[in-house]
Amino acid sequence: MPKQVKAPKVADAKKKAAPKKAQAAKPKAAKVAKPKAKTKKALPAASAERAQVVSSEVVFEGKLFRVLHDKIIEPGGRENERDVVRHNGSVVILAVDNSKNKHDPYIVMERQYRHAANQYLWELPAGKLDAGEDAVAGAKRELSEETGYIAKKWKPLVEYFPSPGFVGESMKVFLAEGLMAGEAHPEADEEIELRLVKLSEILKMIDKGLIMDGKTLSGVLLYARNTKGKHKK
Repeated sequence: MPKQVKAPKVADAKKKAAPKKAQAAKPKAAKVAKPKAKTKKALPAASAERAQVVSSEVVFEGKLFRVLHDKIIEPGGRENERDVVRHNGSVVILAVDNSKNKHDPYIVMERQYRHAANQYLWELPAGKLDAGEDAVAGAKRELSEETGYIAKKWKPLVEYFPSPGFVGESMKVFLAEGLMAGEAHPEADEEIELRLVKLSEILKMIDKGLIMDGKTLSGVLLYARNTKGKHKK
């Protein structure tokens, strides 16, 4: 009898016959170029370059400031016209009483109505300088007039321009320590509510958005950073 040949299993045949599915190539993620931070070179210091003033016209003269319309050539060579508020400058006083607690001292704060802001603001004592007045002398005068306090120690903290886009006013912030109370003599148009507030409370007010005055934010936060660094040593 002839030998019987076994038929191949259907499943095996299918396996052999089925072509392999080609795997789709995964798209490569596009490489995003990360900007390289320049850490080797220090940031440039304030430049002494000035614009060349072609013409300058006083368009408003008031008690506190004057407004000029200037035609200028900027340091880069571009010609421009600018309206600038000119001001003698101001002083700000961070008056600190740390006699009871050096880590959380009391700070002299004022609350007064500001028409330009249309609300009451919490602020550090401050005021404008007279023409040619020494900044420290002006700071001592303003602290005494507005609060009655005098201070034994005076130290410059920072100077900045609050709105350099169109206002030429600079503000010099001074740290005043060794306070002694006296009688205030505010100007006739000033109605000031005076408080001694702990530094920790002022920082909480800042976190809650309750202090909106720029000079106060700048002065208090810089002082808090500096004193925190000293206490860590």
